[in-house]
Amino acid sequence: MTQKKKMAVNMETQQALAEFLAKAELLKQGAEARVYRAQFLGKETIVKERFPKRYRHPQLDEKLSHRRTVQEVRSILRCRKAGISAPVIFFVDYASNCIFLEEIVDSVTVRDHIASCQQTSPRPEKELERLAERVGRILAAMHDEDVVHGDLTTSNMLLRPGGECELVLIDFGLSYISALPEDKGVDLYVLEKAFLSTHPNTEALFEKLLRSYTAASKKSSAVIKKLDEVRLRGRKRSMVG
Repeated sequence: MTQKKKMAVNMETQQALAEFLAKAELLKQGAEARVYRAQFLGKETIVKERFPKRYRHPQLDEKLSHRRTVQEVRSILRCRKAGISAPVIFFVDYASNCIFLEEIVDSVTVRDHIASCQQTSPRPEKELERLAERVGRILAAMHDEDVVHGDLTTSNMLLRPGGECELVLIDFGLSYISALPEDKGVDLYVLEKAFLSTHPNTEALFEKLLRSYTAASKKSSAVIKKLDEVRLRGRKRSMVG
């Protein structure tokens, strides 16, 4: 195919994608991407579009957006190959940096589930401890595959309905592949800060999660050591202001 024909095909693809997204439901727009809900090939689909950033040089913007898209796809596929629940990828358009993902229908975020348990259950401790143990095991498996999520929060974990609700990790937009314990320690630190700010008085619950992580991960010793170092740096920054 000649360069001219490639450009013509690419323009047709971009036009078709623009028409498709114009009919989709816009769920949210962040600084990096727009997220849509749509039907694709007869399936409930979430479309994540990394749109151009006008404040960046076009070539730099395209390079960064493409790299982020590649990293996100690679992380999801690596998780799924390892048996870690993450959305199915239906289609990727690298020209427009769009990812078509399975929508986890009728799911609830772990954030909302914890809040609901705390408000409605007479004794939520046992149920939440079991959940914390599951989260710890799944994050251990993810880190053992050298996937760093980059934005671990209880809003980026879903419970899919079923016998025992399946826990699904989502939103790998800031993820990357790294074997460094430092990166994994920072990943856990981000989760700890988000967890304790979102769910007050749950320090014991998060420690349960970490104990589960430590027991399940083959590489936990170095990661937990780095987590302690990151915690110390965070406290020093808070003291300095």
